[in-house]
Amino acid sequence: MTNVLPSSRTFKANAAEALANAQLQRALAGLPGGLVAQRTAAVAATPDFENLRTAGRDIRDHTLSNLDLYLEAFESRALAAGSVVHWATTAAGACRVIEGILASAGAKRVIKGKSIVSEEIGLNAHLATHGFNVIESDLGEYIIQNRGEAPSHIIAPAIHLTQSDVEADFRRLHRDLPANRVLDKPETLVTEARGVLREAFLKADAGITGANFLIAETGSAIIVTNEGNGDLTQTLPRLHIVLASIEKVVPTLDDLAVLLRLLGRSATGQDMTAYTTLTTGPKRPGDVDGPDACHIILLDNGRSEMLAGDLREALRCIRCGACMNHCPVYNAIGGHAYGWVVPGPIGAVLTPAHLGIADSAHLPNASTFCGRCETVCPVKIPLVGLMRHWREDAHTAGVASPSSRMALKFWVMLARRPRLYHLAARFAAAILAAAAGRHGHFKSFLLAKAWTKHRDLPAPEGRTFQRLWRKTNQGVPR
Repeated sequence: MTNVLPSSRTFKANAAEALANAQLQRALAGLPGGLVAQRTAAVAATPDFENLRTAGRDIRDHTLSNLDLYLEAFESRALAAGSVVHWATTAAGACRVIEGILASAGAKRVIKGKSIVSEEIGLNAHLATHGFNVIESDLGEYIIQNRGEAPSHIIAPAIHLTQSDVEADFRRLHRDLPANRVLDKPETLVTEARGVLREAFLKADAGITGANFLIAETGSAIIVTNEGNGDLTQTLPRLHIVLASIEKVVPTLDDLAVLLRLLGRSATGQDMTAYTTLTTGPKRPGDVDGPDACHIILLDNGRSEMLAGDLREALRCIRCGACMNHCPVYNAIGGHAYGWVVPGPIGAVLTPAHLGIADSAHLPNASTFCGRCETVCPVKIPLVGLMRHWREDAHTAGVASPSSRMALKFWVMLARRPRLYHLAARFAAAILAAAAGRHGHFKSFLLAKAWTKHRDLPAPEGRTFQRLWRKTNQGVPR
């Protein structure tokens, strides 16, 4: 089935629908006590975590500054290990390469591991159109594939669903199993999925995985999972295809060790994920398992332009999902409302780079700029600054909303006239303080009803900072 997302153009409508969706709100309610709490505990137990973040940022910056050299080194080592390396400039080009590899091998049945890059290029839909049967092996991806949905989170693709949703789907899909079977616990659902997927693993002609990292030193592809499905995907079929974007390369195994310590703690609050698998080429003589052939597709799809421009720092991302876990906007509306593959703050930066600011101008504005995303990013991506970059581009390109352009022009008019600005600020502070009364905050405010419907809006103290400063330091009466 084709994964379907609403458009980023309709973000406001998507968000309103998400806020009104009681089932989605129940599902999202578990985020603060789940992934967020787990990360907090893991970081607290790692005294050198801030040093790790700095080291991770430096590794990623060094790699990006020398990306061409490390990609060439990776290709050389991968070829020496027996892999076949393909370069793809565009999403369509990558799809055609993979289609050609499968066709040449006579592979019709494909088992696939979780891969955000494959979602980015629309791989499943492309292969289905050309007669290939693709089954997702990650449990969350398997669930949403059968619902015809896209992932709503980059590490927990079915986080928008409840247990009862999954049970209903399994009863609808697995009609060959007893109707009276008990599916009232997560363990029973996992057991049922394992049984169904095991048959798909054994029958698959080819396995497709992504790569969390590529190691230039060894020509290895690394996948990090908690289910072990990735290992089965790449070892049981006779053909293994790795799809990875060019910024995933890492210089050495020592560098990998730093990034893995950051990834597990930031994503799921684990010291290490359950399975960290290094794959270097196809099966060798004497190996008991593994594919007969290994193909690696290195995808650009706009990353070279990002590397050369103002968005370079976004390419540090190691896809942990911490920014969205801690984002109050994502926590309120989930991932599908963003309208593209990567949601949350990092999605608000990446989506305009891929789709253009005209199609995604709402996303960088879907932020309070509270900075929590930057605080938790394991490689210190300046997400607020990058979103501000897109806001400026939207304004320059004339795609910002008329109301925001009018408000900005009004602010500029005041800012250029200091006396008028101070007078307006004094008037606004006094009026807002009086309107809030003794509560000190607004639960319903005329100009910000959508904001105050879901959060408190603190009221001003009643006097501007400058008036208080002058009174304190210069003895000026009120």
